[in-house]
Amino acid sequence: MQANIAVSLDKVDKIIGRWKKNPEFVIEMLQDVQQEFRHLPRSALRRISAVLRVTPARLYHIATFYKAFSLEPRGEVPVQVCTGTACHVRGSQRVLDAFSRELDIEVGRTTPDLRFSLEGVRCLGCCSLAPVVKMGEKVLGDLDSSKVARLLRRYTKASPGKEA
Repeated sequence: MQANIAVSLDKVDKIIGRWKKNPEFVIEMLQDVQQEFRHLPRSALRRISAVLRVTPARLYHIATFYKAFSLEPRGEVPVQVCTGTACHVRGSQRVLDAFSRELDIEVGRTTPDLRFSLEGVRCLGCCSLAPVVKMGEKVLGDLDSSKVARLLRRYTKASPGKEA
């Protein structure tokens, strides 16, 4: 179920225009819409479909095929817990479980206030720092489950997308 988030179709039209209304760039348009709204709103997909004369089924196929896209709103602060081999061996599942417990959401979901999204990812490329978490743009290594609550409090006190 999508949250009720206002979508400026003017912004969607500007994105479509930036790509010269060329259907060959539909993925790039979807990336721009995703960046602007933190998900692919249905109204934006309808607009792109109508302007480009691309079937809604084609857009939904693309949106559901690529993991980078989401049909549901994502949080201001994405929390990505590495579950790759090195991180797994060093306890990343416990870290992921702690985030899930503290945020009171399942993996793959977003908090009701749209502040945080939680996901497990295969590798963040920082194996020597295992277990690794990426919060927003910040990479945190050697994290254990006992540090999760304190870390979230710092992010909760900070302005959106920033750590205190």
